[in-house]
Amino acid sequence: MKTYVARAAVLVLLVVLWVCPAPEGLKPEAWRLFAIFASTIAAVVVNALPILTASVLAVAIAVLTGTLSPANAYSGFANGTILLIVIAFLVARTVISSGLGKRIGFVVVSLFGRSTLGLSYSLFLLDAVIAPAFPSNTARSGVLFPLASSLAEAAGSKPDDPSKRRVGAFLMFSGMASISMSSGLWLTAMAANPLGAEIAKAQGVNIGFGSWLLAASVPTIGGIVLLPVILYKLIGPEVKKTPEAPAQARKSLAELGPMSAHEKIVCVTFIGMVLLWGLAGTFGLDSTAIAFLGLAVLLVTGVLTLKEIGSQGDVLVIFMWFAILFTLSSQLDALGFMDFIGNHLATALGGLSGLAAGVLLIVAYVVLHYLFVSQTAHLLALFAVFLDVGVRLGVPAAPLAYQLLFATNYFSVITPQGGSSNLLFAGSGYLTQGELYKYGAIVTGCSLAIFLVLGLPWLMWVAR
Repeated sequence: MKTYVARAAVLVLLVVLWVCPAPEGLKPEAWRLFAIFASTIAAVVVNALPILTASVLAVAIAVLTGTLSPANAYSGFANGTILLIVIAFLVARTVISSGLGKRIGFVVVSLFGRSTLGLSYSLFLLDAVIAPAFPSNTARSGVLFPLASSLAEAAGSKPDDPSKRRVGAFLMFSGMASISMSSGLWLTAMAANPLGAEIAKAQGVNIGFGSWLLAASVPTIGGIVLLPVILYKLIGPEVKKTPEAPAQARKSLAELGPMSAHEKIVCVTFIGMVLLWGLAGTFGLDSTAIAFLGLAVLLVTGVLTLKEIGSQGDVLVIFMWFAILFTLSSQLDALGFMDFIGNHLATALGGLSGLAAGVLLIVAYVVLHYLFVSQTAHLLALFAVFLDVGVRLGVPAAPLAYQLLFATNYFSVITPQGGSSNLLFAGSGYLTQGELYKYGAIVTGCSLAIFLVLGLPWLMWVAR
């Protein structure tokens, strides 16, 4: 019943916006496309429709009503950034299927796992290492969660049991927080990052793999260093030392045996891709072509098979809804809607200094994630508008773009549903709903402070 009510509410929203006359200064087709786009995002936010279903309906309505031409409506399917994301999804699966992800996890724990705090740092470090090859933070949760769960159980911490306070709750939220940080460290660590970089080009901000890493390095590494300690103080795990964890990790490594040929190929391929992405700006290399090259190597060597690709139907789903929502957002900008909204917001915030306006926009952007269940949907709905408004108010475009893009990653823990990567950890039985919201608000606030205090001065220096 709730689903039908939500769908009815979204339909009413679409009809009401559609029949309302376009505001003065805005083209009718821009207003109609906004009605379609806003209803699509609303359908996802209130769980009226899955994101693919909502997106497919949106593009059909846009074309059949003449709001968009077919050429414009389908342009996202040929966009290089969208292709990069999809190919990277395919390539990233081999880290799990080859066993390389599990091996790296055991190595990290064997080095840093002698204390509970060390176990948390192990999760953060492992995630930071594998993140550039995983454009899906949800997929990375599939690597981190089993490791965190096994570590918790080894320490005598069980889900839905008073023993969860021993170490389980701490490790589960550490896993969530680590993904929120590492996703912002690398351009290719979260699918929305390249989309945001593409959108930022409209403001003259050119973001590549190397420039992103440079801009993210100081605030993100600061977050990786500080958040485990903050969580340690906040959650207070009962078990402080885990001297047996490194030995157990080394035993598990021994059971795995030497690296297989497939693991070696995956490792070399990913290192090569990351290096080429880092050099892309210097040598004029196309990032999507680099991803195609990595995919080709894995196919030629048999690490990834056509059968495995055919079984990954979720990649096609991702490709379709990413392409559609990116196109709708881009066409809103092309039709002048973003410019229209930007003018009005800039007028409302007029009189503020550039610094005050920038900070206010970043804070508002973060807080508004309470309304979203998708980081990508949030970015597509608000990023271009907030960036445009900031520029109009005198905020330097590049630092603001980076701050908003980094926030799109670290605000994922603000609610249990704030990012799909949270689902395994939130449903583990180690954390109550109240704890998830409480810790989420505190950790997001701390992340915001870290990125403002460490990030703003750094970005004003390196991002111009």
